[in-house]
Amino acid sequence: MASAPLAPTLETAPPGLVLVGVGPGDPDLLTVAAVRALQAAAVVAFPVAREGGEGMAAAIAAPWLGEHQRRLPLLFPMVAEAAPRLAAWQAAADTLAAEVAAGQAVVLLCEGDVSLFASSSYVLLALRRRHPACPVRLIPGIPAVAAAAAAGAWPLALQQEGLLIRPTPDTEAELAVLLAASAASATVLALLKLGQRWRWVRPLLERRGLLQQALFAQRVGWPDQRLACADAVPAAEQPYFSLLLIRQSWPAVLP
Repeated sequence: MASAPLAPTLETAPPGLVLVGVGPGDPDLLTVAAVRALQAAAVVAFPVAREGGEGMAAAIAAPWLGEHQRRLPLLFPMVAEAAPRLAAWQAAADTLAAEVAAGQAVVLLCEGDVSLFASSSYVLLALRRRHPACPVRLIPGIPAVAAAAAAGAWPLALQQEGLLIRPTPDTEAELAVLLAASAASATVLALLKLGQRWRWVRPLLERRGLLQQALFAQRVGWPDQRLACADAVPAAEQPYFSLLLIRQSWPAVLP
């Protein structure tokens, strides 16, 4: 699916850590800067949800990596409890800093963008606190929200409109308040982590007449990507790796 690597080289970068956003799924959506950083790295670190897992970020970046590069999976457990997550971020920061101190050029892969709802952000904060001398730079990636809007030819925000990107609320009452506030302020909503909440989100949008004005997107950038008007997605589905773009109005001046 990806194009040929850009100017491959056997030379590695100086010791340091680069947090690389690899986009939502399509390897061709990596930036030129991201590809160059990947090709110059001696060590490629990536998050996994469990021991032995492959990791989505690693799968996205795979076409751009070489066999000579050492893979370094980092365990980031997908749990609600704070203690295991905090321990994982600190352990990842310690491991990455040790690699850099040993003279390695390291990249840490991040699905989507490195600063938007990203595990790499917590690792960055842990590094600043525990290893402030470790050289770190960030390369942004295309977030799923932007990729979904582009794939659906769906303008995210126009003129003086606002754009709010956030996880889907946990209750109907919270979403109702959010929809009312967004309508009053001409703000487009981008709701992430839709999942099983869709069973009650869809009826709420239907009651408010918003299904036709919402774009549903699932597994953006992957071969099985799904884009549809929200009214085409049954409430019974529990779509993982999904998001919703909701526009409640349009600016007064349009072509």
